[in-house]
Amino acid sequence: MEKFAKEKLQEAIELRKNDKGEESLGIFKELLELDPNNAELNFQTATTYDFLGKESSAVQYYEKAIALGLVKERSRAFLGLGSTYRCLGEYTKSLEMLDQALVEFPEDRALRVFRALTLYNLRQSDEAMKQILLQLVETTEDQSIKKYRRALEFYSDKLHEVWK
Repeated sequence: MEKFAKEKLQEAIELRKNDKGEESLGIFKELLELDPNNAELNFQTATTYDFLGKESSAVQYYEKAIALGLVKERSRAFLGLGSTYRCLGEYTKSLEMLDQALVEFPEDRALRVFRALTLYNLRQSDEAMKQILLQLVETTEDQSIKKYRRALEFYSDKLHEVWK
């Protein structure tokens, strides 16, 4: 990417950070006209559409960024696309995308949390709750929760069991 395009890319990112999404989107569209097969530009355009609450428009750009082999922001692109599918009610596509992402990024906790949201939407609330509980106990610094880590891990897949 030439120097001018890199500068415009940074300008567009800064505009989005400063709540000027429409202006940001305009720059990304101009840059994409010059370089339509640039994975980063497609990702940034998708992210901006999401930022603007235009999830339907974001999909094609996320898909293209991933297909073009986006590297630097790849896990974020998977998360963005999976989350966007979920927001659009395409829960099966969302789960497939997030599962694919977890193959490449098995340690990415954000992917696991968004996957749990999708599981909930697919009426797999037991598995969703299990995943959320496991993420909580594995990441919290809260001592009142850490004290019960073993119990929460144990109960995470026994939500309907009753012991008498």
